[in-house]
Amino acid sequence: MAFRFRTENTRSAHFIRPLSGLMLVLALAGCSFIEDRSERYVDEPEGTPLKLPPSADEGKFTQVMPIREINAADSGRMYRDSIPNPPDMTSDILDENYVVEELDGQVWLLVNDVPGRLWPALTTYMNENGLGVAHDSPQLGLIQSELVNFSKQARELLELPDNPDGQEARIVVQARIAPGVRRKTTEIQFRTFEVEDDPDELLPWGDRDRRSEEQLSTSKVLLDDLAEHLKNREDSKSYSRAALGMVSEPLVRLVSDNETPQQIVMSLDYGRAWAEVRRSLDEAGVPVVDLNRDEGYFFVDFRPESEREPGWFSWFSDDPEPEHSFDVRLDESEGDIVVTVNRAEDYTGDDRSPELLSELFEYLY
Repeated sequence: MAFRFRTENTRSAHFIRPLSGLMLVLALAGCSFIEDRSERYVDEPEGTPLKLPPSADEGKFTQVMPIREINAADSGRMYRDSIPNPPDMTSDILDENYVVEELDGQVWLLVNDVPGRLWPALTTYMNENGLGVAHDSPQLGLIQSELVNFSKQARELLELPDNPDGQEARIVVQARIAPGVRRKTTEIQFRTFEVEDDPDELLPWGDRDRRSEEQLSTSKVLLDDLAEHLKNREDSKSYSRAALGMVSEPLVRLVSDNETPQQIVMSLDYGRAWAEVRRSLDEAGVPVVDLNRDEGYFFVDFRPESEREPGWFSWFSDDPEPEHSFDVRLDESEGDIVVTVNRAEDYTGDDRSPELLSELFEYLY
């Protein structure tokens, strides 16, 4: 029995040794035995667009799984590791549906919905909380309250004293609703104004007016309360036809020349534009080597993955440090912020500036 057992074990060993060697060869060869079909994506000719019958309503037909477009001018310079990823189907969904954000003396409520659906809810909120609606303009996205001093409910909401000492300043509240920076979002702001008499028309909003700490604190209180109001009434939303005339031009636009991205134009103040570009770089996974807000630049590493990867034996060493290969610059021009990308002077690799602009735009808007 002992002899038989040793014979079977020897045969197994003779069988396993060549098999182990074959597996080692396959592992070292990596993916060379598997066909790399990534270049087909670039070389494949464009198909014929789908034609609908004349009686079909084109508004009811959309792409279920859209394919990201590639500029013909860029396709010849595209490498396998720079083929664009499929569109993120969750990019229009916020992590939280109601988020109060603050930046550079401004505070707003970010909502994952369109202004036309939020306008009626905002009007209802003003009326139900004693603020009332004295003047409004759906086209401007502005709602102005009555004097809040004579409403007990409004005074409690704004945390005004029950028995003020001496003469009290008269206050009105203005709400502004506008399309957000990111697609399919809305930003709502509140501001309080001290007035001598009850205004007989809408007060100017004043985008660049600096607000005091007390005014910002009051705005946060109103926005937090509005967020709770909207959460509790999500199942009873209505739509405002009047709000269809609200200005809905995108705040972020990609400008191209012969289908090649040249710059991003942002209709925002500088502080907000800087913060949005910083956020988009982080979300896109583009390493920032250096930055200077006053000078308006980000030095980033946007080399192809083939240049950034350490190689087969990366587990023996730390990740390589990012290198300054491209400049992202912000400049003011005619009230807008213009974002441009250029290859760094010391970087000799391919100029991927248009690709970086396109990627930034995807995360900005």
